[in-house]
Amino acid sequence: MQEYILVTGIILKQAPVGEYDRHISLLTRERGKITAFARGARRSGSRLAAATNPFSFGCFKLYEGKNSYTLAEADIQNYFEELRRDYIGACYGMYFAEVADYLTRENNDEREMLKLLYQSLRALGAASLPNPLVRCVFECKAMAVNGEFPVDFSAGSSQLPENIRLEESTVYALRYIALSPVEKLYTFTVTESVLEQLERVAAYYMKRFAGHKFKSLEVLQTLC
Repeated sequence: MQEYILVTGIILKQAPVGEYDRHISLLTRERGKITAFARGARRSGSRLAAATNPFSFGCFKLYEGKNSYTLAEADIQNYFEELRRDYIGACYGMYFAEVADYLTRENNDEREMLKLLYQSLRALGAASLPNPLVRCVFECKAMAVNGEFPVDFSAGSSQLPENIRLEESTVYALRYIALSPVEKLYTFTVTESVLEQLERVAAYYMKRFAGHKFKSLEVLQTLC
């Protein structure tokens, strides 16, 4: 009898395979990022069709083979329907998912990145939070989760390039992002000048430590 595993996670991306199947990338609490095949997920009426769309969060039942996993069942707790109705918000979400996909690995402890992605997708649906601020917080915290984001942003700090000068409020916001639990990240707003500085800092560290051209970001930049 074939054994199966249960994981809690979120779909990062999916791609068609053959005539009816899908190949998915799944960020999980138990096994980090894994890939799996969803047989028949593209058939009309398949119970796996909606469950294998990006942002779907829940419990997944997988069969483990020699070289890959096969998705058997899914119990989805949050489809993030609000993002499916908001094209710009969905583009931000796809960018967050692509960053998470790039930064995570199989069999690593990726629980913090999973929580960050989940809370960031929720934040995109909050009317009180502008999407550019959510993006800055996500980018900075993603670097912090990977151990590549400083906590010293004081004037003259060697952690910042010489051409960036920060307001005191910006320094406070950056320290808050770096040191706060993920669950408390999206609890503040900032002025336009502070947001502009946060965007510069986030862009600097994403280029320095990620150094990757994200396709979803290119799409997002054409829309915003």
